[in-house]
Amino acid sequence: MQVGAMNHPGTPLERELAWMAELKLDFVDLTLEPPAAATWRISPGDVRRLLGDLGLGVVGHTAFYLPIGSSFESLRRAAIDELKRAAEAFAEIGATWMNVHPDGHAPFTDEPTIVHRNIDSLRTLAEFMQPLGVGLMLENVPGRFNTVAQLAPILDAVPGAGLHLDIGHCNLGVPHNTATELITHFSSRLAHVHLHDNRGGQADLHLALGMGDMDVVTHVRTLRAGGYDATITLEVFAHDRHYLGYSRDLLRRMWNAAR
Repeated sequence: MQVGAMNHPGTPLERELAWMAELKLDFVDLTLEPPAAATWRISPGDVRRLLGDLGLGVVGHTAFYLPIGSSFESLRRAAIDELKRAAEAFAEIGATWMNVHPDGHAPFTDEPTIVHRNIDSLRTLAEFMQPLGVGLMLENVPGRFNTVAQLAPILDAVPGAGLHLDIGHCNLGVPHNTATELITHFSSRLAHVHLHDNRGGQADLHLALGMGDMDVVTHVRTLRAGGYDATITLEVFAHDRHYLGYSRDLLRRMWNAAR
């Protein structure tokens, strides 16, 4: 298991990678989005060299607000084009996975149409990314895309895509945390994990582990029992990085105890 963190896209990337190396993390969950880390602001070759110098791996992340399900076809195509540029950058940087968020923001549109538009966009991206050597993974998000029933129609229609499981999201806007059902159903397609704590409801708080009401120990055990042993990003968004360091150490203890 490897532990990483996400860069803040409003801060120069070099500064973000420096503190991650100081915290002895294994990789950066590199989000390429404005204002400071957009595809047109970074040099992929320079980023790859810097990651090598710092001893950091990389997982690709993209902006959650790109409208791949938009009712405006020109906007949907523009979002796909931006994701293609991100995929090309990640290929040069050395990432083997890039995430995409499903898009349910289409007012007055029926559910099958929204799902179809997401599938169409993801199929286009998967075909484009395959020769680049970068895998496409879909992240579960609160609302329309947070259960097996909601995600299976999309992932079944895009068989080459992996699941990017956000365990914190699994606790939001649902009667019960959906992490166990997602891990169990998609165990063979689980490509990457986000982990953070919250208190349920609708607020995506991104708390340090143990500060919310999630049963993180059980989720870690379920991951290990399902055979997962890859990258876990701690999405702990605190100004004081003591909380991220604490969560890193706690996660490693939980992981070792779950053997």
